[in-house]
Amino acid sequence: MKEIRWHGRGGQGAKTVSQILAQINLREGKHVQSFPEYGPERSGAPVRAYNRISGEEILIHSGVYRPDIVVVIDETLLEAENATEGLKPDGVLIVNTSRSAEEIREVTGFPGKIIALDATKIAQEAGTGFPNVPMLGAVAAVLGTDPKVAEEELRETLSHRLPPEVVEKNLVAFRAGYETAKGVYVGS
Repeated sequence: MKEIRWHGRGGQGAKTVSQILAQINLREGKHVQSFPEYGPERSGAPVRAYNRISGEEILIHSGVYRPDIVVVIDETLLEAENATEGLKPDGVLIVNTSRSAEEIREVTGFPGKIIALDATKIAQEAGTGFPNVPMLGAVAAVLGTDPKVAEEELRETLSHRLPPEVVEKNLVAFRAGYETAKGVYVGS
C-alpha cells in the first residue's frame, strides 16, 4: 500500500488532484482512499489531502501518519509546516519549486529522494496557471501509473467543469509534470 499526503493552500486544488488520483487508480483496478483535512476553510489557508492506494482491500480508516510520498504544492508551506513529518526515510518528497533538490534538502533535512519540480512554471507555460495538475503528473510518474490511463481520467473529470481548450492545456501540464518527474525519479 502507498500512502500519500498533499500539502497546499485553499484554492490550489490539493483536494481535487487527490480525488483525481484516486479515480485514476480505480481505473487501474486498485483499491483507493482519498480524503481532505481542513483547518480554517478559507482561500489561502493550509490544506492537507490524503490518498491510500493498494492492490488489496484497504482496511485502515485513520489519518496518514507515515506517508510514502509527500507532495508540496506551495513551497511556502515548507517553512509554515513540517511537511516531512512522518515521511518514510526511503519515501519521496515532491516540491513545487524553482529551487534545486539539494536546496530543498537543506531546508527540510529530508534524507530521501527529493523531486524539485517547477510546476508553477509548467502550468503557466501550458496556460492553466494552476500547479496542482503538473504535481499530479509527478505523483503518477513516481507511482508508475500508466500515463494514458491517467490522461483518460483527467480528461473525463475535467470535461465536466472546464471548456475543451482548458482541458487540453491541463493535459499538456500533466504530461510535462509526468515526464519531468519520470526523468528525475527513474534516473536516480
